[in-house]
Amino acid sequence: MKKRLAILGVVAAGALALSGCTDSASDPVSTPTGDGASGELTTVRVAALPIAETGALWAAIDEGIFADHGLDIEIVPAQGGALAIPALLNGDIQFAVGQPFGPMRADLQDLGIVILSNYADSLPTGQDVNAVVALADSGIESPADLAGKRVSVNSLGAAGDVTIMKAVEDDGGDPYSIEFVEVAFPDVQAQLEAGTIDAGWVPDPFRGMIVGAGGVEVVYPYQATIPGLTVLTNYTTQSLIDSDPDLVAAYTSAMAEALDWAAANEDAVDAAIASNLDVPLEAAQSLTISAFTPILDVDKVEELAQLAVDYGVLDQMPNFDRMIQLQ
Repeated sequence: MKKRLAILGVVAAGALALSGCTDSASDPVSTPTGDGASGELTTVRVAALPIAETGALWAAIDEGIFADHGLDIEIVPAQGGALAIPALLNGDIQFAVGQPFGPMRADLQDLGIVILSNYADSLPTGQDVNAVVALADSGIESPADLAGKRVSVNSLGAAGDVTIMKAVEDDGGDPYSIEFVEVAFPDVQAQLEAGTIDAGWVPDPFRGMIVGAGGVEVVYPYQATIPGLTVLTNYTTQSLIDSDPDLVAAYTSAMAEALDWAAANEDAVDAAIASNLDVPLEAAQSLTISAFTPILDVDKVEELAQLAVDYGVLDQMPNFDRMIQLQ
């Protein structure tokens, strides 16, 4: 399979926050069937970012994989996985696709958020799913050069800054001297050119745009710290697991089939990305995409959490026995 980069990123600066949510809990529509044989489908709302990785989900829906499992999937756009957690807790959505940091923080508050499976991994070699970039005249050439600099991430206190800190420390720099600034991916190039930040953590297409304009890649922080680290996971609430185990089983089974199918059907995923993100097919085909897989490497998530504790991003380790319940 050819290698392509996974994150198209936030489609525009005004990327959608979680939408369509109400103030009161809502139950899935119809009755779960476990498969599509009866013709009755259960409507299930899933929060997902409007990024290229969601192409696997869009394409699998079009292929009828979820319908075969008795599910009618409604994708609810989200700006970040952490924003989906309040909607999960009040029942506005049933599942979410997002980084594991949202569930980690929720677990430390005993909110009952549970990771069910993986969704996509970063790439252990070659061009990775994200990079720290800088302008050519910045003098920043290595991770250690980021010490004392203003570095942007799209969300503070998550995998971006944690892995960057580790990469800087391993290269001999002071990770605590970095000033992290929250900047949306589409705004990083303008902020670099304005001099308000010294470097920025970005996925494609923003990485490619900055490098193509003469910028430099400083480090792939995931590869430098935890190669192949998960990019996105599937999660829900303990309440739903307890109250409707059949629905959870149907969703996780369908998602596993969908991700395996997407990994083997790049053309369908490309077409879904182009259609749903309103980009030319050629642009979708040019992206390097991460590995779609339902298999979660828990050891790597624990390693990420331990780094977060070491750097003071998390107060303590989450309870992995309750936070991760692989289906």
